[in-house]
Amino acid sequence: MKPHQKLRWQLAGILLVVIPIGFFTKLYRGPVQLWVNHSLGGVLYEIFWCLVVAWGWPKARPFLVALWIFLMTCCLEFLQLWHPLFLETIRNTCIGQVLLGTTFTWWDLPHYLIGSVIGGWIIFWLQKSCLSMISDINQNP
Repeated sequence: MKPHQKLRWQLAGILLVVIPIGFFTKLYRGPVQLWVNHSLGGVLYEIFWCLVVAWGWPKARPFLVALWIFLMTCCLEFLQLWHPLFLETIRNTCIGQVLLGTTFTWWDLPHYLIGSVIGGWIIFWLQKSCLSMISDINQNP
């Protein structure tokens, strides 16, 4: 298997874990429920987008992926302060609420940063393991 194929399979496997956990954070009831429902979901949202971008561009630098995802989601967060009809129409759908959010809060930004760092770190380590696979292949033809 080619290294980038291996990387994509690994990313897909992690996404298959992150996605249901992310949706679960919206349904969770129990201790620290508000934090899990609102903030932990933001961390997982960032990780999700970092992994999706890395899946699409497996050679992308993890730091740049994490930085761009963080900046884009911060822009989306600030976009929640704007309420034109077309955005409200999108936000009134379930997928619109998940992707665009509905309410601006400063407290989301540190969680986005944490999620981006974790997402970038995951990409870095997966890429590193795939690169070691390439060097092993080159050393043992």
